[in-house]
Amino acid sequence: MSHKRLAVLVAVLFVFVGLVAGESFAAELKVGVINVQKVLLTCDAGKVAKEKVDAKMKELQETFKKEEEALKALQDEIKKKSSAWSEEKKAEKVREYQKNGRELQVKTDDAKFEMKQLQDKEVEPILKALEKVVEKYGKEKGYSAILEARNGLYFDDSIDITDTIVKKLNESMTAK
Repeated sequence: MSHKRLAVLVAVLFVFVGLVAGESFAAELKVGVINVQKVLLTCDAGKVAKEKVDAKMKELQETFKKEEEALKALQDEIKKKSSAWSEEKKAEKVREYQKNGRELQVKTDDAKFEMKQLQDKEVEPILKALEKVVEKYGKEKGYSAILEARNGLYFDDSIDITDTIVKKLNESMTAK
């Protein structure tokens, strides 16, 4: 079962239990929501990770920009000069263009994989720290559940604790 489905199921279960158990239980139910994406983008460690990922992305884009320009130049050469070339020369240039295009595609795919690995490497420790912070905060403040905001269809802004969790996460990761 996916993380999102589990979170939605848990949320539905809490609502159902609250309705069945009566108002006294529902009054004791304390639910908070956090936007994990916002946490990752606004916490200090997330900003540093984003800078690293963006720098690598820019570096790779610069590398591919030169190769894309060379491929485009070869394509333009083929368009402009092909009428003056022999069939053999045309075929040779087309094969060269196709070969270079395939090589660029492989490099692009490799770069996408490399970027995914870098993102995972940078985000994983933040998510582990976030999990501990949320668990500790939830227990300290008496929450019955803290859910991911993206999984909810509706929630009142008053139960959004994202900004508080960002502060707690920053404190936790600075203390290490």
